[in-house]
Amino acid sequence: GAGTELVDIVDDDDHVIATVTRAEMRAGRLQHRAVSIAVLGTDGRLLAHRRADTKDVWPGMWDIAAGGVVNAGEDYEPAARRELAEELGVQAHHLVHLGQGRYVDDAVAMIGRGYFTVHDGPFTFTDGEIAEVRWVDRAALDALMASERFVPDNVALLLPLLDLR
Repeated sequence: GAGTELVDIVDDDDHVIATVTRAEMRAGRLQHRAVSIAVLGTDGRLLAHRRADTKDVWPGMWDIAAGGVVNAGEDYEPAARRELAEELGVQAHHLVHLGQGRYVDDAVAMIGRGYFTVHDGPFTFTDGEIAEVRWVDRAALDALMASERFVPDNVALLLPLLDLR
């Protein structure tokens, strides 16, 4: 299952210092690598989604990007392509790297790398991690963020890097 997948643990300089199971990483809140991929339509709107209630962190919360944990031995960009395919059924021809940063809170510690791709659909929610999706412009996103709970790491790391109209 998902708890037995192996994850590289990294120091603040993003050097691998250990490899543990995903369950151990979560239990110890160990710093790992993660990727986030914003999907924009050709009209500039953002694909926001609500996470499934079964997720191991931040269940049922809204998110501005697909993404997840980088597997042991995997690089960031292949991980980003894998997550896009798994979560949204999207084969990204063109991924744009936006930046990297650290995010730490009570639930997680990660070094995250952010990307975006332009894709109008179709989408297929292959792995059951996404409960609902919605296209939003900046005003609609702000309204949704005012009324719903959003995954904090992507709001902190990725949202400032996106140029939403």
